[in-house]
Amino acid sequence: MPNSVVPIGVQAFYALMILAVDVGNTQTHLGVFEADQLRHQWRLPTDPAATPDQIASQVAGLFTMTGVSPQTLEGGIVSTVVPRLGPVYEELSERYLGRRALIVGPDLKTGMPILLDNPRELGSDRLVNAVSAFDKVGGAAITVDFGTSTNFDAVSTDGEYLGGAIGPGVEVSLEALASRAARLSSVDVSKPGDAIGKHTVAAVQSGFAYGFAGLVDGIVRRMAEELVTPARCIATGGIAEMIAPHCETIDEVDPLLTLTGLRLIYEKNA
Repeated sequence: MPNSVVPIGVQAFYALMILAVDVGNTQTHLGVFEADQLRHQWRLPTDPAATPDQIASQVAGLFTMTGVSPQTLEGGIVSTVVPRLGPVYEELSERYLGRRALIVGPDLKTGMPILLDNPRELGSDRLVNAVSAFDKVGGAAITVDFGTSTNFDAVSTDGEYLGGAIGPGVEVSLEALASRAARLSSVDVSKPGDAIGKHTVAAVQSGFAYGFAGLVDGIVRRMAEELVTPARCIATGGIAEMIAPHCETIDEVDPLLTLTGLRLIYEKNA
């Protein structure tokens, strides 16, 4: 709050609030942190063609419903896999919050060496997950992010980003099947029955729930073998709770892994 006098206790409160935004291909996850505590979170559909005014209108509505004032925000940080939306969020932040948002990319400090042939091709969401997982585990980690694609990322015992794998996404695959098979509509795969389905819906539920669980377990086991040292596997993403219970290699589901990673990177660059 420039040029205003605020009681010391209120100043401390104001200085601790940040907005973290994880822009995925399908969904955008937003969260407001007070220090290390997530006070509010929301999910919105990602619109690649959205303007700063459109997004600002949506965010303003969310703030109003939960009593968050833009004046309480010290700053913001954005990770986006939709390149066009990076500048959109920068403009939005400058125009409506009065400060520039940090955009996760090569110019930000993460504290994590990236051991790839071309570090610049690494998706910001994958790097953020890796930073968050290493902070959480304090050692070797594997993250599984269930989103538009299913992303696997490996972190060494020394906190180095080693690489990963990208597989098909559950929801995208299910939508593709439904669009190609005339007799199949959208199927809920959250509660599969027996592996041997007795009707078409049950067969699809089994194939997707247990099939993707097998995909996850197969890749995580191979990564763990290459890491040599024991690694903890953390799952995140909107559909993680649906598939993780059927996996043998996932140690924990953390739906806030990406937002937490954004907060950690913001603190390194604030």
